[in-house]
Amino acid sequence: MTTVTGGDENKTDTGIKPNIAALLCYVLGFVSGLVFLLIEKNKFVKFHALQSIATFLGLFIVRLGLLVIPVLGLLLSGLVALAAVILWVVLMVKAYQGEKFKLPYVGDWVEKYV
Repeated sequence: MTTVTGGDENKTDTGIKPNIAALLCYVLGFVSGLVFLLIEKNKFVKFHALQSIATFLGLFIVRLGLLVIPVLGLLLSGLVALAAVILWVVLMVKAYQGEKFKLPYVGDWVEKYV
């Protein structure tokens, strides 16, 4: 984990502080991540935008897949939704604190493309 400090990392194209912009990448899940990925050049913000897209789009697809399974799928989908909400809050808090919090697998993949 790294923390945002000084230099160009404190500048964003939107005029929003990087930690606030990174938090906003998670607010609407992969939708807000996509918006910030398209409009922002700051690497810290782009990291969080792409991590938001990869994480929450993936969880959305998993939940849709689980819903096709009668009864058990609905229960598992609910557990995935609960885990997603907890993860959502953790990621927003870490982003607001200025941390480049990498999720296992997803964070490493995202770092290659940012």
